[in-house]
Amino acid sequence: MPSTWRSGRDDARIGEPLENPGRYNQVRNKAAHIAVGIDLDGVKHVLGIWVQTSEGAKFWAGVLAELRNRGITDTLIVCCDGLTGFPEAIEATWPRAIVQTCTVHLIRASMRFVSYTDRKRVAAALRPVYTAPTVEAAETALLEFAGSDLGRKYPATVATWENAWERFIPFLEFPPEVRRIIYTTNSIESLNYQLRKIIKNRGQFPNDDSVVKLLWLAIRDIEDKRARARAKEAGRPKGESRTAPGYLVEGATTQGWKAALGALLIAFPNRLDNHIN
Repeated sequence: MPSTWRSGRDDARIGEPLENPGRYNQVRNKAAHIAVGIDLDGVKHVLGIWVQTSEGAKFWAGVLAELRNRGITDTLIVCCDGLTGFPEAIEATWPRAIVQTCTVHLIRASMRFVSYTDRKRVAAALRPVYTAPTVEAAETALLEFAGSDLGRKYPATVATWENAWERFIPFLEFPPEVRRIIYTTNSIESLNYQLRKIIKNRGQFPNDDSVVKLLWLAIRDIEDKRARARAKEAGRPKGESRTAPGYLVEGATTQGWKAALGALLIAFPNRLDNHIN
């Protein structure tokens, strides 16, 4: 099924036995990677959780092969955050997929070099780059920023955009309806925020499987609690305020999906015809 999807990561401390452990075990920090996909109905799904010490093309190739074997035969757009070897693995698995750098993460990365007193001014100066209507307009805006006093003061900020340029500009080819969906991976960041609190309280884990099980059960628990809260408010009269939260990720409907789907049908001719009823 064609889809758009995003990736994110969380960190866990995992105890692993040494070859000759003696009295001690070895504890390593590992990343728990979580992928979220959006199907053609605009519904978000947690596609999987993978634990790995280091990232690379071989690891990502295995992750994507698993997803393909489970039925994701095509993807339209993959939004990710500069993970080593990931874009190349995506293009090898789904050659027609567009790999898009998360714009919000790119902005944050470029602001790391900016002093607190200049942040608002730099943010305002960069806005014409990622809101530009075309690639040419974005290039002009970036050149103007690079030639400004702020650009000369923070050349590393300019370099961050230049280095990520080829993975950023696919974003500019889409209309606003699609841009709003691929602009950020904040939905998965919200999920990661909830999961980090659970991992922090737990400390360390005996093995990789225990991390995956805990995280998946935590996602289910979060969604179940939210569903029960919504059910309690279901019978309230119209107009009465409701405070129950919506879906966090799993089962959530993407806002503005109908307009976005129409734009995707135009942007990807013949890719979706067999999947739209």
